[in-house]
Amino acid sequence: MPAVNRITLIVCASLCLLVLGACKSAQPAKGPAGPPVVPVSVAKATQESVPTELRVVGTVEASAIVQIKSQISGQLLRVSFTEGQNVANGDLLFEIDPRPYEEALRQAEANVARDRAQITQLEATLARDAAQAKYNQSDAERYAELAKAGVVSRSQSDQAKTGADVARESARATQAGIASAKAALDADISAVGSAQLNLNYCQIRSPLSGRTGNLLVHAGNLVKANDVPLVVIHRVSPIFVNFNVPEQHLAAVRRLSANRRLGVSVFAQDDPTRAASGTLSVIDNTVDTATGTIHLKATFDNQDGVLWPGQFVTSVLTLDTIQGATVVPAEAVQAGQQGQFIYVVGQDNKVAVRAVTAGRAFGKKMVIEKGIAPGDTVVTDGQLRLFPGAQVQLVDPAKLDAGKS
Repeated sequence: MPAVNRITLIVCASLCLLVLGACKSAQPAKGPAGPPVVPVSVAKATQESVPTELRVVGTVEASAIVQIKSQISGQLLRVSFTEGQNVANGDLLFEIDPRPYEEALRQAEANVARDRAQITQLEATLARDAAQAKYNQSDAERYAELAKAGVVSRSQSDQAKTGADVARESARATQAGIASAKAALDADISAVGSAQLNLNYCQIRSPLSGRTGNLLVHAGNLVKANDVPLVVIHRVSPIFVNFNVPEQHLAAVRRLSANRRLGVSVFAQDDPTRAASGTLSVIDNTVDTATGTIHLKATFDNQDGVLWPGQFVTSVLTLDTIQGATVVPAEAVQAGQQGQFIYVVGQDNKVAVRAVTAGRAFGKKMVIEKGIAPGDTVVTDGQLRLFPGAQVQLVDPAKLDAGKS
C-alpha cells in the first residue's frame, strides 16, 4: 500500500476516536440510586378467643402392667399367643403339663368316695349299737326289778347293768367315729377343690385386655410357682400421660378441675399434627420441692393406639379462654436489643418498628398484649433486609420462599 493511503487511514481513525470521546463526555452524569424496594410477606393482626394452655413434655404410661407368672410348677407345653399381640381378658396364654394334677385330682376324689363309704358303714354300725344299747338297757331295768323282788341275784342284776353301759358306750364310740369320718370327708373335699384349682392353673389366661411384650420363657422349659415372669402385658386402652407443671398454676388447676374435667391434648414428637384428646384425672398430693412442679396425670381412651407406653409427648393442658386477644403469627415477632418488636406496614407501603409486649404462644400464633391493634398489617417474612421507613413490596409467601431458594 502506498504511504499516502496509510497516512490517510491513520488520520481518519484518529478523528473517529476524538468524536467518540466527545460524545461520551457530552452525556449527563447519573444521580445517586434510591433505596431498594424490599419484598416481604405480611398478615393482619386479628382478635380471637385464645385458650389458656400449659404446654410441657409428658411421658406415656400404661394404665395397668401385669407380669404373668405360673402359680404351679411343671413343664410349659405350649404358648398360645404371638409376641406383641393384643389379647383380651380371659384369652389362653400358656398351658402347663396337666397330667400330674389330673392324677392328684383323681386321688383326692377317690379319698372323698372312701370317706363317704366309711361314713355309711359307721352309720349302719351306729344303728346296730343303738338298738343293742336299747335292748341291754331294758334288760338291765328288768333284772333290777327282779333283784328287788329276790327272784334273781344281785350279781345278775349288776351284770345286766354293765352290759347296758357297754352297749351305750359302744354307740357313742361309733358316733365319734362318724364325726371323725365326716371331718376327714371335709378335708378330702377341700383337697379335691385344691387339686381342681391346680389343674385349672395349668391353663394360664390373661387377667386383662392389653398388649403382650416379649416372650420370656419358651415352651419346653420347666417353670416354678411364682418364679420368673413368662410375659408382661401392658393395658394401653385406656392409657395415662404423666407431666409436671409449675406450682404457681396449682391453684388454678385445682379451682377449675373442681367444677369440670379439664381437657388435655397430647402430640407425638414425630407427628405434631396428630393429636389425642383426654381429660385430667389425677393431681398429685404434694409439690416436688426439688423442681417446684406438681405432678399431673391425664387419661386417654387410645382406641386408635396412637399413644405408646414410654413415649415422650407434648402435653397441652387447657385451663381457661382469653376473650378478644390480639393475635399475630409467631414469626412476626422479632427480638432486638431493646426487646421484642414487630415491623408494621403503613398505607404508603413503608414499615415502622413497633415495640411490643408478647404474651403466650399457642400453635403458630402469639398473643400481643401491647403495641399492636387488631387490623394492623405486620411483616411475617423478609425482616432481615428491613429498616425503619423501608419501602416494601407485598408478595405471596410461597414466591418469597422460592426466591430465597
